[in-house]
Amino acid sequence: MALVDERLIDEAGFRMSEATAGDFFALLKPRVMSLVVFTAFVGLVAAPVTINPLLAVIAILSIAIGAGASGALNMWYDADIDRVMTRTKSRPVPAGRVTPGEALSFGLVLSVLSVMTLGVLVNWLSASLLAFTIVFYAVIYTMWLKRWTPQNIVIGGAAGAIPPVIGWAAVTGNVSLESLILFLIIFLWTPPHFWALALFKSEDYQRAGIPMMPNVAGQASTRRQIFAYSVILAPVGVLPWALGFTTAAYGAVAAVLGAGFVWYAWKVLGMADDDKEMKPAKALFGYSLLYLFAIFAAYLADCVVGRALAMGGI
Repeated sequence: MALVDERLIDEAGFRMSEATAGDFFALLKPRVMSLVVFTAFVGLVAAPVTINPLLAVIAILSIAIGAGASGALNMWYDADIDRVMTRTKSRPVPAGRVTPGEALSFGLVLSVLSVMTLGVLVNWLSASLLAFTIVFYAVIYTMWLKRWTPQNIVIGGAAGAIPPVIGWAAVTGNVSLESLILFLIIFLWTPPHFWALALFKSEDYQRAGIPMMPNVAGQASTRRQIFAYSVILAPVGVLPWALGFTTAAYGAVAAVLGAGFVWYAWKVLGMADDDKEMKPAKALFGYSLLYLFAIFAAYLADCVVGRALAMGGI
């Protein structure tokens, strides 16, 4: 059965796109983009100096467009494996609503637009970091790591962890220890988050030939590694308070969130090898999303409230 209606091909043989605006928006991976935008915004607000509000909006929009461009390029290249995975087969390219050429062109145009806008209107350090992120995710991770090594998520996680550093650099023109700690939190969060998903979606990855950790090292090894990363992540989440970047209020919230992460990971560690429902893995996956949002929200609130109190002379 043809994916494209023959009536959409004109007399010259050119295909008239049947894609909707919603299909192109889906190429941007909006759920992933929203997380990128939020963490970049926290990095921007946490910076110790202020930025013109218009430039702040331009910076965040550029980062959002760059993240979307990465998603479009990822969907272009991964169309072959997306077709055989249940959670991705309805994406615009494998479903035939957007052609690979359209997705590639869309991603490349947005990549150039986002980097040049950020560089010309904000600063070139943040633009360079954004360009690195796009290339790392679309080329190093998507085209190489994802299909080559079970450590794909560990190494590739650097791309998803850079946005708060870009936000910080957009304001300050430099990279600091504080921004790198925000990077480290996301970097360490990524493996247990995605390996929890890989545990209950291992058949999908097996069909697609993607060497995710459960399919290569086995479920028991994956569960142990999830727990190990979670134990490391929990204290790193508290580091901003320990190093004096935030108040004790943030430290308390981060400690509670980290303890919750370890508890859910402990439940995963205790899963039986023949557990088909994998409720602990699904619970950890859901909690990990809450954790990242909550810890960055706490960081943001701490910065905003702290500055408000300082301005009030309290």
